Amino acid sequence: MSDNLQRVNESVLEVRPKKPTKARYGILMLLFIGTAINYMDRTNISVAAPEIQKYFHLNPTMLGLIFSAFAWSYAIGQIPGGWVLDRFGPKRTYGTALSLWSIFTFLQGVAHGFGFLFAMRLGMGLTESPAFPTNNKVVTSWFPQKERAFATGVYTAGEFVGLAFLTPFLFWLLSSFGWRSIFFVTGVIGLLYAFVWVKRYCDPKESKTINQAELEYIQEGGGLTENNRQDNKINWYQARELFKHRQFWGLYIGQFGVTSTLYFFLTWFPTYLITEKHMTILKAGFFASVPYIAAFIGVLCGGFWSDWMLKRGKKVGIARKTPIVLGLLFSCCIILANYTSSVGLIILIMSIAFFGQGMSGISWSLVSEIAPAKLVGLAGGVFNFAGNLSGIVTPLLIGFIVSVTNSFSGALLVVGGFALMGALSYIFLLGKVKRIEIDS
Repeated sequence: MSDNLQRVNESVLEVRPKKPTKARYGILMLLFIGTAINYMDRTNISVAAPEIQKYFHLNPTMLGLIFSAFAWSYAIGQIPGGWVLDRFGPKRTYGTALSLWSIFTFLQGVAHGFGFLFAMRLGMGLTESPAFPTNNKVVTSWFPQKERAFATGVYTAGEFVGLAFLTPFLFWLLSSFGWRSIFFVTGVIGLLYAFVWVKRYCDPKESKTINQAELEYIQEGGGLTENNRQDNKINWYQARELFKHRQFWGLYIGQFGVTSTLYFFLTWFPTYLITEKHMTILKAGFFASVPYIAAFIGVLCGGFWSDWMLKRGKKVGIARKTPIVLGLLFSCCIILANYTSSVGLIILIMSIAFFGQGMSGISWSLVSEIAPAKLVGLAGGVFNFAGNLSGIVTPLLIGFIVSVTNSFSGALLVVGGFALMGALSYIFLLGKVKRIEIDS
């Protein structure tokens, strides 16, 4: 009797559907840590900048060139980086990119002049170029549509964790061991994590931790689990679709506005606090972390709010665009810092502006919704190319304005104006959010 009962229980357990595993959240944590390292490496120059400026006798225009060097090659590398991603897949592409940009980061610590430092920043920008297209493709593959804004928000939050919680540490390294130590330490951290990525990442179909229930859950929700690597060459005739549709131009111009605010904080913000507001290095390190924490909260709020609206029946366009547009409008308030001399009030204004930038950072989720399934990686590359043109324009323009006026007032007007332009693009140009299909 007991044996029969045991067999019945075993049969029931066999037919009972298994609950989906949570393997996708482990992959998301890999993206989160990788993005934190990515932004720590690209922004460490802003922490070292005041000392580098004195060491190499650089004027603001030359410092602006150093700041923008990363974005020149980073923007140029987006489209080929997206092609490499579609051809070789996330594991090989991201592992190689992470190793190379970490080497360029380390080598900045041995810079002996303007030219060498400029070249290392170019090299780092080029090798970082596949990173965010990879993030986007991994999320598109591993997450159903209703969870993508949250997933995008989580890995984007990695940007601000690196900035918020590691910036005081980098300022401590600067004051204790000099500016070269910043690049040595961050370069080694990146190289170590490259081994972790190659060891731990795999595509959904190849994962040993995912069960069939989770795989079906992702597929039924629109996850592109079958599209992680293209064995054939991309049809460049099809790729023209990325420039023919109004939706893409709305994305490109909007992302330029989103990224302009980000690049102010990634490059000139610590120098603004030290030179314009006359803070000490350690004090600037503390105050600089506050807006970064606000941005961290903003990106999580934007992702959660967007998915919350989608789950409650809002159209995908409303759910995705509302946090982005509102965040860009918040970013416009950076201009108000020109009208007060109170350090506390300036940090509050900067925190509101960067909170808004964090909310608008879920703009990558729109690429997942609009890009043709065959061109997700390439579409992410073009999108990031357009956004990071502001990484060229913004630092250079700020450096020029500061050189001419000896003030950051005009620079803040430019950053706020770019944010407003981005909001208007998402409102009026983007149009309906739907996946664009292309013929075979």
